[in-house]
Amino acid sequence: MSDGRLSVFKTYKLYVGGKFPRSESGRVYEVTDSKGKWLANAPQSSRKDARDAVVAARKAFGGWSGATAYNRGQILYRVAEMLEGRRDQFVREVAEAEGLSKSRAAAAVDAAVDRWVWYAGWTDKIGQVVGGANPVAGPFFNLSTPEPTGVVAVLAPQESSFLGLVSVVAPVIATGNTAVVVASADAPLPALSLGEVLATSDLPGGVVNILSGRTAELAAPLASHQDVNAIDLTGADAGLAKELEIAAADNLKRVFRLPVAQRRHGKGAQRDDRPQAVDGADWSADPGTHRLTAFLETKTVWHPTGALGASGSSY
Repeated sequence: MSDGRLSVFKTYKLYVGGKFPRSESGRVYEVTDSKGKWLANAPQSSRKDARDAVVAARKAFGGWSGATAYNRGQILYRVAEMLEGRRDQFVREVAEAEGLSKSRAAAAVDAAVDRWVWYAGWTDKIGQVVGGANPVAGPFFNLSTPEPTGVVAVLAPQESSFLGLVSVVAPVIATGNTAVVVASADAPLPALSLGEVLATSDLPGGVVNILSGRTAELAAPLASHQDVNAIDLTGADAGLAKELEIAAADNLKRVFRLPVAQRRHGKGAQRDDRPQAVDGADWSADPGTHRLTAFLETKTVWHPTGALGASGSSY
């Protein structure tokens, strides 16, 4: 540089329990752009890091799930505000990670910010959509209400490093769950930077925990972990997903995969019902509510109204 200064390279760290640890193993791996140019060294998380993240997520679950839906919406909106303030940084990181032009990267970042706002608005509305009073034959109130599943392991999309990431993380926490997120193996930098945003966005520590490293190495202990309640297999290929589903069955985890593709290859071709790879999905499309409801349980409560009197009133 002309002024004699040395460049200050950014040190990327994990985000676990509201803090920024290096990997317990001390390992790092090189992250390069689409042309093979070195960008940074990212922490290569270990199984111990994954277990620590689950502990942090479980510790945070009570407070987060017990917060009002309105409060969760406020916090998610704050995340969107902070992302907007660091837009230029994320545009650069997404462009480098995905080999996009600056304009296309900017569009992806803008869509990701809008996606946070979308889910922030749903926090206090989803209960009205999937819950309600049920008609029963008898003097009872019968009410069904949604409740969060618990700790959710999320395998982020491998190719959509930021918009896809936001699309799988935001709905998990919007409904009161806590998350352990495995970032894209080859493009983890936007996810690790998201951790810095979450840390300054009023989100309690442990609600979202972000790990970088090899997806298969981290996904295996999360799928078999007895204190993980659900797993999103978006970032797993078909072979790995099958192995993880088998491991998840040990404690009856809820498993989420994208809806089966129903493609036809020419006239008269048979429908392809095999689970399809998620990379290449249109993450900019209307997200709908299926990811919000994927990690909700329904609690139904019966309450007696009392015997009806001659006037038709039970009171």
